[in-house]
Amino acid sequence: MIDPHLRHVPRLGRQPSAFRLNGTPVITVMLGSAVTILPVIAQAPVMPPFGLLLLLSWRLLRPELWRTWIGLPLGLFDDMMSGQPIGSAMFLWTVTLIGIDAIEHRMVWRSYRQDWLIAALAIIFCIAGGVLFARMAGGGDINLYLVAPQMLWTILLFPFVVRQCARIDRWRVMA
Repeated sequence: MIDPHLRHVPRLGRQPSAFRLNGTPVITVMLGSAVTILPVIAQAPVMPPFGLLLLLSWRLLRPELWRTWIGLPLGLFDDMMSGQPIGSAMFLWTVTLIGIDAIEHRMVWRSYRQDWLIAALAIIFCIAGGVLFARMAGGGDINLYLVAPQMLWTILLFPFVVRQCARIDRWRVMA
C-alpha cells in the first residue's frame, strides 16, 4: 500500500539529477558521432559530422557547460566511430574549443548570426583538418573540392541542430 502522503510529490524546488545535467550533452555528442556507423552508401563524403555539430551546438548554446579539455575524450570517441586517424578529432576539436574560448573572451555579446559564423568557421576548419589528417595517414587522394558539399551541408544544418539541442536542454534542466 502506497502512503497517501507520498502519492503526489511536487516538482517545484526539485533539482534534476547530476547525471541528467552532466551526462545528457556528452551522450548526445557520442550518439551524434555514432551516426557514422549507419549503413549509408554514398559516392562522395556528404554525411555531416553530427558529433562535431552537436559539440559546437552545446558549446555555443551553453558555454559554461564544458571545459576546453572535453574535446579530447569526445574526439577520441569520434575518431573510433568514424575511422579517422586516432588523434585527428581529438586535436581538431580541442583547438576549435580553444578558439571559441578566445573569441568569447573578446566579445561582449553574441548574436545568433555570430554563433552561426563561429560554427561555420569551426566546421570548415575541422573538416579540412580531417582531410589533411587522412592524407597524412595515407588515406588516398582526397581533395578539398570533394568535401565542399559536406561543409556546405553541415553549415546549413547547424541551425536545426542548435534548435534540437535547445529542446534537449530544456528537458535536461527540467526537474
